[in-house]
Amino acid sequence: MERRDFLKAGCTFMLAAGTGVALSTFSACAPGKIYKTVLIENKIVVPLANFEKSNLQVIRIDGFEYDIALRKIADNNFAAFLMRCTHADNQLFSTGNGFTCNLHGSVFDESGLVKKGPASEALKKYTTEVNGDSIFIYIN
Repeated sequence: MERRDFLKAGCTFMLAAGTGVALSTFSACAPGKIYKTVLIENKIVVPLANFEKSNLQVIRIDGFEYDIALRKIADNNFAAFLMRCTHADNQLFSTGNGFTCNLHGSVFDESGLVKKGPASEALKKYTTEVNGDSIFIYIN
């Protein structure tokens, strides 16, 4: 089992055990559904409709080690961040108002800036563009 899969399984188990809810209820520790997609020509396409009920979408790209958080910020503008801790390369989890690392406790705000160390660098940010009924995330 890969480290990432182990951490997700452990997080899911602990969350379910702590709340007494069946394990099948959870697919990961991130709130809401995870949008699964693929990278085509260095871009990810996300339907704008995914933001009708929430300002945050966690995106899982086939073949990527880390998820991407896509947040609606205002006036149909979006910010995309790699959900990888800049301190120890660990998958981050959304807290609703930012991101946290369960390895050493680093906390990032919803803009990707460090609120609490040991991380000292902001999250990697990707360029986004709204075109029609889709949001494009450019992976560079």
